[in-house]
Amino acid sequence: MNSMSAAIGVFFFYAVVAVFAQNAVFARGMGVSRVIQLVGDDNTSTLLFASLMTVVCFLDSPVAYFLNRLLEQQSWRVMVRPLAYVVCSCIVCALLWLLFTYVPFPYGKQLRNMLPNAGFNTCVAGTLLVSTTQSYTLAQSLGFGLGSGAGYFLAVLLVAEARRRLQGSEVPKAFRGLPIVLVYIGILALAIYGFTGHTVVI
Repeated sequence: MNSMSAAIGVFFFYAVVAVFAQNAVFARGMGVSRVIQLVGDDNTSTLLFASLMTVVCFLDSPVAYFLNRLLEQQSWRVMVRPLAYVVCSCIVCALLWLLFTYVPFPYGKQLRNMLPNAGFNTCVAGTLLVSTTQSYTLAQSLGFGLGSGAGYFLAVLLVAEARRRLQGSEVPKAFRGLPIVLVYIGILALAIYGFTGHTVVI
């Protein structure tokens, strides 16, 4: 019972760390371009996309963990690691595609159309890279995967809200639109980077 509660504690700890201290967008710069495109795209539901990517990150984590265990004794594992991440995403995306196709699912068609972008991007690949190179346990990998997806979800909400608030006339004309959003993301990234305890080297 103690080992189970310890594993659950580790899972939630790594999830919280991934959401805030190691946020995929703000602390690691992964998926920034996609967030900017997503927030300005009226044809794609930002909440639906971010939710789908959270599911993909979470499901990719155990697949990558077991695949990494199979490769850990091989001297050439570093060379095939990027291919292994693609294989993980292919497996998860294929399973989700079958689910959205054959099971009556709300927004099934929309989710199926968003699946390639949600399954193959720098945020998902970066999450797998961190969890495998840091030799996380299964509980740590699951927590980090869920937290990375949730962190991306949080980043989407923050950028969407910022874009809405920064459309006012107080913003100089030259900075309206994409420039002010990039400045906002940069300031937020510096704040989170400082929160993790890093210092700027001048």
